[in-house]
Amino acid sequence: MSENKRTGLIARKLGMSRIFREDGTHVPVTVLHVDNVQVVARKEQERDGYTAVQLGYGTAKPQRLTKPVRGMYAKQQVEPKLKLVEFRVGAGALLDVGATLSVTHFVAGQKVDVTGTTIGRGFAGAMKRHNFRGLEASHGVSISHRSHGSTGNRQDPGKTFKNKKMAGHMGQARVTTQNLEVAAIDEAAGLVMIKGAIPGAKGGYVLVRDAVKRRRPAEAAFPAALKA
Repeated sequence: MSENKRTGLIARKLGMSRIFREDGTHVPVTVLHVDNVQVVARKEQERDGYTAVQLGYGTAKPQRLTKPVRGMYAKQQVEPKLKLVEFRVGAGALLDVGATLSVTHFVAGQKVDVTGTTIGRGFAGAMKRHNFRGLEASHGVSISHRSHGSTGNRQDPGKTFKNKKMAGHMGQARVTTQNLEVAAIDEAAGLVMIKGAIPGAKGGYVLVRDAVKRRRPAEAAFPAALKA
């Protein structure tokens, strides 16, 4: 792992909007809210065998947490969180427990990877799930217009291969969309605006990281942008 690998951020998806550029054109954006994201714990190579930081999002009511979890927060002297996520980081990017991250951790124009859980669609047919065209509307086809057709071969091999695209459970899967652009940052409101759509429903949690396939901008804070 690179020594300069930074932590990501936990955010909550508020929905989609648009922003206008100076030339009058508009950009569709997904608005993400970063609320009181703090370092809850850190993992070190000597003690844990790897380096990482555990971040918490928001503020949870203590009475809604189990006693062991409340004890963990009390030991770290950090207020209870709604969501916990661990990010692997380089040894040079470890952060102190209690540090609060800012949305300026990312900069406008930067490429990021966003991970979220897609909206669950339940049991879906092959046309909706895999974009099959379906069967003919006539020429002898009856009732089965939206079916996926043949799923196997002849006597040899005499079976349906594993991972064949068929009807089944759709959505509710962890998905990462790469190389999305940070359109704008609103530090006062704690908002990160990502160009285009990202996986997940409104109100869902997403993880935003530096793009693994692009170079991190030189103006991006290292090891992280922290609130004073």
